[in-house]
Amino acid sequence: MGGLKPMQLKKPARGATPLAARSRVSHRHLLAVAALTMAVAIVALVAPGGDVEANRPLDAELPDPAEAAVEVAERDRDAAGGPAPTREAAEVAAGPAAVDTGPETGETTPAWRELIVQSGDNLSLLFKRAGYGDRDVYRIVHTAPQGKALERIYPGQTIGFLADEDGALAAVRHVINPLQSVVYRRMDGGYSSERLDREPEVRLAWASGEIDSSLFLAGRDAGLSSNLVMELANLFGGVIDFVLDPRKGDTMHVLYEELYLDGDKFGDGNIVAASFTNKGETFNAFRYTDSAGQASYYNETGVSMRKAFLMAPVDFTRISSNFNLKRLHPIYKTTRPHRGTDYAAPRGTPVFASGDGRVIEAGYTRANGNYVFVQHGERYITKYLHLNKRKVREGQRVVQSQVIGTVGSTGAATGPHLHYEFLVDGVHRNPRTIHKLLPKAKALAAAEMPAFRSAIAGVSEQLAQRRTETRLASAGAVSTGNAAP
Repeated sequence: MGGLKPMQLKKPARGATPLAARSRVSHRHLLAVAALTMAVAIVALVAPGGDVEANRPLDAELPDPAEAAVEVAERDRDAAGGPAPTREAAEVAAGPAAVDTGPETGETTPAWRELIVQSGDNLSLLFKRAGYGDRDVYRIVHTAPQGKALERIYPGQTIGFLADEDGALAAVRHVINPLQSVVYRRMDGGYSSERLDREPEVRLAWASGEIDSSLFLAGRDAGLSSNLVMELANLFGGVIDFVLDPRKGDTMHVLYEELYLDGDKFGDGNIVAASFTNKGETFNAFRYTDSAGQASYYNETGVSMRKAFLMAPVDFTRISSNFNLKRLHPIYKTTRPHRGTDYAAPRGTPVFASGDGRVIEAGYTRANGNYVFVQHGERYITKYLHLNKRKVREGQRVVQSQVIGTVGSTGAATGPHLHYEFLVDGVHRNPRTIHKLLPKAKALAAAEMPAFRSAIAGVSEQLAQRRTETRLASAGAVSTGNAAP
């Protein structure tokens, strides 16, 4: 009996898809078709005109090319098991971003790629970070009219790079500060350079304060920047010693410029006028530009506020309270006659030349520590002792307010302070009273006085009014404080 033979399953031909596999593929295709159908329906509902892009919100953000590059690189990394990409590398790989010029043209232009200069950066590093080489650096520096200036970059400044359609460097923009920038553009044979200057909007602002311990703290409490406080001290530095003279209750009023760019404040300008009342005596200073175009500060009678010597040769902004001169000598334990004035200050506080002159000695001795002696004309010498560091050398010319050293405790000193001496014709004089015997400051010429009085009239009235308001407010506060309950 032949009987029935077992069913023989035929092997699929090479390259043929098994039935189960064809079934799975068909199932996926059906799902894809269904999803596509739903997407078409949604598009039809949202954009009847068929233009999906036309319905994009105006403020919708376009994808960042660098971020997109990072995502692609991450997917490739996951597949290959490689390291994660950095954003810097992705930015270079993505190339220059494109900016739409608007619906009128429909064209796109390359965007500036800007890098902020960090500490330790140089042009070579910045260009490499932007995807360019030393050859590009060389061509700009050596062919552009102002190319050498590009080598002087500082932390916080911005360097912008513009690429052409082929990705080659087309232009570089050096933003020096908010008001100044230089653009270098590629041209036949090298690069051109163009300096761009912006004019800020100037607004006037008032600040008033009352001294509690020092001008520096009072100025900061009144909203003045450190630079403005220092400028204020320089204005009155010939008539007030801001380390030792200020007393609690002294007042100040300052009219100054604030600089705005695109509606935002970015800095301070000049002090226009200022008033300082010290121990009941009021000093005024007004900025005035004379007929020769020279701007300086004068009091209400036209006398220059710049005196031959500063009252205090130390940066008072580092000192929060006044120094008591009555003390026993810390080394010799005796009360010795002081031939100068001691200014207690933190180590490293800048020490200024009190007037224009020439350094006649700069060295070290066991008693003086690090010291600097300055000759001013034929009759005057100033001495600065116990310095931590000297910033000038013998024979060097110095100008008033130039930093010649820093406060220290070298030599016969137990704590950081500056010992300051003033000699006239070889004889020691009291640095705090000698200014009364010095030649008077330069005054405006008689021909300038009518224009000067006219220029300061309005501001002078405003200063007087503010002083009156401050005095009345202070008197009212005292009266209220003394009133019976």
